[in-house]
Amino acid sequence: MVSSSQPTLTDPARPDPDRAVATIVLALLAAVSFVPVLLTPIPAMVDYPNHLARMYILSQNGTPGANPHYEVTWAFYPNLGMDLLVPQLARLMSVENATRLFLLLSQVLIVTGALLLERVRKRRVHLAGFAALAFLYCLPFSWGFVNFEFGLGLALWGIAAYLMLAEGPWPLRFAANLIFVAALYVAHFFSLGIYGATLGLFELSRIRQGQTTFAVAAARLGALAVPALALLAIMHVTAGAIGSEGNSWFVGFKPIWPLRIMNGYNLTIAAVTGLVLMTALLFAARRGVLKLDPAGLWIAIGFALLYLVIPSKLFGTSFVDLRMIPAAAVILPAFCSLSLPSRAWRMGALAAISGIILLNLAVVLAVWLPYRADYAAMIASFRKIDRGSRVLVGSIGDNGDPPFADLTSYPMYYAPTLAVHYADAFVPNLFTETGKQPVRPREAVRNIAVPYGGPVPSSLLAAIAMGQPPADAPQFVRTWDRDFDYLYVLGSPAANPLPDRLEVLETSRRFVLYRIRRKP
Repeated sequence: MVSSSQPTLTDPARPDPDRAVATIVLALLAAVSFVPVLLTPIPAMVDYPNHLARMYILSQNGTPGANPHYEVTWAFYPNLGMDLLVPQLARLMSVENATRLFLLLSQVLIVTGALLLERVRKRRVHLAGFAALAFLYCLPFSWGFVNFEFGLGLALWGIAAYLMLAEGPWPLRFAANLIFVAALYVAHFFSLGIYGATLGLFELSRIRQGQTTFAVAAARLGALAVPALALLAIMHVTAGAIGSEGNSWFVGFKPIWPLRIMNGYNLTIAAVTGLVLMTALLFAARRGVLKLDPAGLWIAIGFALLYLVIPSKLFGTSFVDLRMIPAAAVILPAFCSLSLPSRAWRMGALAAISGIILLNLAVVLAVWLPYRADYAAMIASFRKIDRGSRVLVGSIGDNGDPPFADLTSYPMYYAPTLAVHYADAFVPNLFTETGKQPVRPREAVRNIAVPYGGPVPSSLLAAIAMGQPPADAPQFVRTWDRDFDYLYVLGSPAANPLPDRLEVLETSRRFVLYRIRRKP
C-alpha cells in the first residue's frame, strides 16, 4: 500500500483549510454533474433513444402491448447490463424513468468507484473524484455507451474490493473476484477486460517490487483468470457470442482521440481542455510534483500499450481503443500523488480542474436542454403513424460517422426508433445485433432489418425510387418504396425529394415525416 504520509493536494499531517475547500468543491461539482440526467427525460446522446426503444420492447414482452414485429431471445452472452436491470426497475416506474435511472446509477458508480479505489489505495480521497467528474461526459459516455459506463463503474468497485482484500485470506479474495467477474461479464465484456488487465498488471508490479514470488503471483493470476475462462467456456458450449465478427484498426485516429475525448459535443472545447489537461500533467510530472507509484507505472504503461495495439473495432464493437482513455483516467489517480509547492498552486489547480468540469457540463446542458422539444416533437409525430406500420429512417446528405464531427446533431440519429413503442412500428435500424442485444426482428421483417446502422441518405432513396439504384445499395432498401409505410428524413427540412411518392405529414426543425404512396 502507498504510505499515508504521501503528499497530497493539502498536507494531511496538519489541519489545512485547503483540504476542506477541495472537499466542498468536489461535493458541489458532483451534485451539479448529475443535473443534466435529472433535467432531461431523454438525454441527448447518440445511442440513448435506441437503447430506450429496446427497453420498451423488453419491458412489454409477453404483455398485450408487446410489439408485433420483434421477439425477445435471451442467450448466454455479455453486454446485458441495462437489458436485465431496466425491465425490473420498470415494474416500479415508467420505462423512460427506469432507463434514465440506470444512466444515473452508471454515473454514480463511476464517481464513487473512483473515490473508493483511491481511498483503498491511498487511505484518502485526493484526485480521483475530480478526474471522474472531468470525464463524466467524455466522448464514449456522450455517445451513449451506457452498458460500458455501467460496467466501468462496476469494474472500479471490483478493483477496489480486490485491493482491499489483497493481503487477506485467498478464499475471500477469490469469492469477491468470482462475484465481480460474473457481474462484469453480464454488464459489459470490455469492462471485464479492463478489470482483468488492471489487476493483472498490479500483480505483475508486485513481482517487480519484490513483494511476492513468481509462484504466488502465478497462483493469483490463475485465480483471477479461472472465473472468466469458465464463463467463456459456458458461452461457447451454449452457442453464445460476444458481438459479431470483424476487427478493424484505424491507426491514424489513435493520436487524435486524446484531443477528442474530453467533450463529445464541441470539438474546440474538447481540444482546448484536452491540451490544457495534458500540458498540466506533463508539466507537473517534469517538475516532480506528480508521481506514479510503481504499480501505477505498470498500469499506465500497460494501458498505453493496449491502447496502441487493440483494434478500434473488436468483435463488431466500435471504438474499443477510445474507451481505454476514460478507463485510465479514472483508475490511475488512485496510483499517483500530487504535491504542489504552495497554497496558490493548489488553489490554481483546483480552479483549473473545476473550470474544465463546469465548462464540459455547460456544453452538455446547452445541447441536452433544447433537445427536450425535439424529442417531444418526434414523439408527437408518432400519433400520425398507423399502429403496426413499417418505418424507414433517412437523412439529408451523408454525414458519415459521428465521431469525426461534433455530436450536436446526432442525438436525433436514432430518435425514430422510439416508434417501436409509441406506434408498435418496425424500424429497421433498431439495435438487434446478435451477441449484443436480446431482441430480434420477427421472420416477416428480417429481410428488411439492419441490426446496426444509421439513417439512409435521402439521395440514395431517391435514386432507388427513380429506378437508378447504385450497385452498392444496401439490400434492405432496394425496394423501400414497397416495403415501408412511412419515412422520416432527419435534418433541417428541405423540399420534398419525391412529391409524387411522398406525402408530408409532419415537419419539425430536425425532421420531416412522410407517408409513402404505393405505386398504382
